[in-house]
Amino acid sequence: MFGTVVNIFRIRDLRNKVLFTVALIILYRVGFHIPVPGFDQGKITAITQNRQGADTPLGRAAEYMQMFTGGTLQQSSLFGLGIMPYITSSIILMLLGEIIPSLKKLRQEGQSGHKKIQEYTRYLTVLICVIQSLMFMKLLGAKGQGLTYAGMYGQAVVMGIVGMTAGTLFLMWLGEQIDEYGIGNGISLIIMAGIVSRMPWAINTLAAKVDLKVGAATGAVGIEKIIFLIASFVFVVAGAILITQGQRRIPIQQAKQMRGRRIYGGQRHYVPLRVNHGGVMPIIFASAFMMFPPLIISQLASRFNSVVLDELNAAFGMGSYTYSVLYVLLIFLFAYFWVTVQFQPKEMAKNLRDAGSFVPGLRPGRRTADYLESVMTRITFYGASFLAIIAVVPTVMATVFDIDWRVATFLGGTGLLIVVSVSLDLVQKIEANLLMRSYDGFSTAGRIKGAQG
Repeated sequence: MFGTVVNIFRIRDLRNKVLFTVALIILYRVGFHIPVPGFDQGKITAITQNRQGADTPLGRAAEYMQMFTGGTLQQSSLFGLGIMPYITSSIILMLLGEIIPSLKKLRQEGQSGHKKIQEYTRYLTVLICVIQSLMFMKLLGAKGQGLTYAGMYGQAVVMGIVGMTAGTLFLMWLGEQIDEYGIGNGISLIIMAGIVSRMPWAINTLAAKVDLKVGAATGAVGIEKIIFLIASFVFVVAGAILITQGQRRIPIQQAKQMRGRRIYGGQRHYVPLRVNHGGVMPIIFASAFMMFPPLIISQLASRFNSVVLDELNAAFGMGSYTYSVLYVLLIFLFAYFWVTVQFQPKEMAKNLRDAGSFVPGLRPGRRTADYLESVMTRITFYGASFLAIIAVVPTVMATVFDIDWRVATFLGGTGLLIVVSVSLDLVQKIEANLLMRSYDGFSTAGRIKGAQG
């Protein structure tokens, strides 16, 4: 391992890419300490400390946002929205591309169409940033609480909207620079950096409650809880690697062709189909969707005195049976939905036929497309099942073992899954650069295989 790290810095091009990527990630984290002008950061910290960690729908929504941005509600940062508005706009346009014919046509135009869609994505990102920054100001409850300096409420809100929008656009630019001049996926690395930056806080919070004495006090973290946390941590890491690397290989036979007196083709190869084709996107979609029913129901229950609303509010509480079942169902729904949008069996079957390849025992064209679709449907069930288990682990920690749900989210849930997946992708790209220059990779047993084999 040490020799591999030394080899990375021996290769000038790879060394420059790694250092450039690290420098931009550091710049990203430094930006979180730049406050929005006009806000009194001391007063914001004093007020939000009481809200921080509250097990309410609003508190869970705020914690979910902070997990992906790496920020905190105790300060109004220029990078407070993170890169998620850009991710949201990309997903929206990708889904609209399956519905609106003009966008679908742009996707088929190659590089020129891709640039046009990227332009639309940036415009939509600005709109989403404006809306989310307004919601951020509402969440802070700035008006009437003296969180801004005297006589500067209107100016502070305007500067907050402009500053946070500019911060997200700057992060979007950083991600594109990493893609072009660095190594790894820039957007994914920015998300991972935000998650990793809060993991030390989660570990310190957990360590402060550890009590290894017999008959530990209620709420303390005893030896059995620590063992469960370690086991879940190992399970998520090992499972994330397994499900990310897992693939179903479809055998492909290339047709033989006679050219002159020689026969070409006839080779046998494989088309890998990923078990977890959607990655962590189904969990992100389901988590985002599950924010709204508890928020809406809790607001209605606080305004209207109704037994039905009180029952619904309890049913959608964190750790409840109804909430967990609906959460799991949404993960399965979005997993299959993502495969439907991203995986195109007809297009794949057409490309195989045009290349003179076929699946042994199946006729090219429609029969091959139906077979690929049926295989993808079966293996997606196992990928979605694993994601559902990962999503339920934090809930089990928080309810059964009485562990802070904010800590459980980082040490056994979506955040850890994202960190493992992005780290694995980064290692694969570094190793590919090493092997291309005849250096050994990270694994002495052989090359670390990615989604493409």
